[in-house]
Amino acid sequence: MKEIRIDKVTLNVGAGKSNDVLEKGFKLLSKLSGVKPVRTSTKKRIAAWGLRPGLPIGCKVTLRGKRWEPLLKRLIAARDNKLSPSQIDENGNIAFGIHECIDIPDWKYDPEIGIMGMEVCVTLERPGFRVKKRRIRQNKVGKKHKITKAEAIDFMKKEFNIILDEEGEK
Repeated sequence: MKEIRIDKVTLNVGAGKSNDVLEKGFKLLSKLSGVKPVRTSTKKRIAAWGLRPGLPIGCKVTLRGKRWEPLLKRLIAARDNKLSPSQIDENGNIAFGIHECIDIPDWKYDPEIGIMGMEVCVTLERPGFRVKKRRIRQNKVGKKHKITKAEAIDFMKKEFNIILDEEGEK
């Protein structure tokens, strides 16, 4: 029951108000993952940024099952297999950014897309985490069963040969 596994990998492109960047991000994520992205929209009004509820500001793709395996290895390789401790939260989830999509191995430059970045979020879980998602008798995961930051680091080192970059992101 203590075995850690990857629940899902989420790729996210934030575009702001620019429709052109949103369309490019949509093409990038669909080409990279092979899955149709979902548009994300604002929920709050922020007048200073010119945002209103319902305005599309980005797109995302969530990969579950074994679909994430080949893609995640390529995305981590784009970061030279280095992560900083600040990219892993206290619940064991990992989030990192890729500044340019051309850094991804086996990715060919596409003039329609150009050079764009994205955020990658990896959600870890253990057997038994279903109790927090189920519909009937939903409950919290016990303190001893939660994934700690140290366990997430060990998992990433073992599975993906991650090098921990102590000096932080550059």
